[in-house]
Amino acid sequence: MRVLIAFDKFKDSLSAAQACDVAARSLRGRHRDWTLDLCPLADGGEGFAEILTTATGGTLHRLPVQGPRGGLVTAQLGLVPRATIPAAAQALLGFDAASASGTIAVIEMAQASGLALLPPGLRDPWETTSLGTGQLIRAAAELGATGVVLGVGGSATNDLGLGALAALGFEFRDDTGNKLRPPLPAQWPRLTRIDGEAFTALPPLRIACDVANPLLGPQGCAAIYGPQKGLRAEDRPRLEAESARLADLLCAHCGQPPALRDIPGAGAAGGIAFGLMVAARARLCPGADLVAAWLDLGRRLDAADLVLTGEGRFDASSLTGKGPGSLATRALGLGKTVHVFAGAVALDTLPAGLHTHAITPADTPLAQALRDAPALLAGAVQRAFD
Repeated sequence: MRVLIAFDKFKDSLSAAQACDVAARSLRGRHRDWTLDLCPLADGGEGFAEILTTATGGTLHRLPVQGPRGGLVTAQLGLVPRATIPAAAQALLGFDAASASGTIAVIEMAQASGLALLPPGLRDPWETTSLGTGQLIRAAAELGATGVVLGVGGSATNDLGLGALAALGFEFRDDTGNKLRPPLPAQWPRLTRIDGEAFTALPPLRIACDVANPLLGPQGCAAIYGPQKGLRAEDRPRLEAESARLADLLCAHCGQPPALRDIPGAGAAGGIAFGLMVAARARLCPGADLVAAWLDLGRRLDAADLVLTGEGRFDASSLTGKGPGSLATRALGLGKTVHVFAGAVALDTLPAGLHTHAITPADTPLAQALRDAPALLAGAVQRAFD
């Protein structure tokens, strides 16, 4: 029996790699003759840089950068030899001949500008910045990367990527000429001028993104993701208005059409996708497809007799999305048996071949469920395959 074990993270509890290890230990204790293939999953947020870098034999570098509300945080940056990246992933990235050889940097926005870096009381999109993410991009260039892949899940910001652009060479000034660094949204009413451009050594940039939100409007970044970042409902119109003004100002400075703000995905991670497209010629690429190709999931699924996957919550939307749901749908299409383990499961009907396991007992307090997740997952896997 060959088993593909491919978990995503259990948020605030288990990393993807930890979840895979827990499940593997449980299986080895009862089925020593089974062959286990461990494949941690990432969706552009937490774990993105480490998982993709490790999977292709790259090296991880730890760098001090500015956190989402100032102060220093230590963030990982991966450097991967281009030759080790599967051809299907390279095709999705579409880097030109200049980066056909050399090293690709893998950066995870959540490491530098992530929501998980802030306790709930400090989550406020008026006061958070993507500056640290820009510092990571600049560091990648200084380390010799010929291309950059940026995963933008789990951000704490809604600054249109202006903080990142400040690290890449742009200057943001008020009407007296004073520089705003970083240009926090709280300071935007004073921001009237943009100077400078991205530094000349900036390598081609790809943003791994699966959301389709435009920058503004009822489906834009502030409306959809602002509340989880601390945005109050009564403040949204003001942030929308300032975002529209700054978007127009940035487009005018860079000679780019304002219509870029309407592109599906422009609103990813508080608009950093928009800012980097306008000012750094970044391109979006499908995150889930990129991760699947990078991890060679197609070949690994073909070789598997059984698939184990899971995450913190698994519901009907999971089967039409990314990560474990996308993997499960793909595996079922190949006729594989799939077992999904999640903290909570909410599905009215199950496709043939899909088996779900809610690992958390009913009425368990959230704090206890998070603390006990390793033991709960181990027990659920053991019971499923006794």
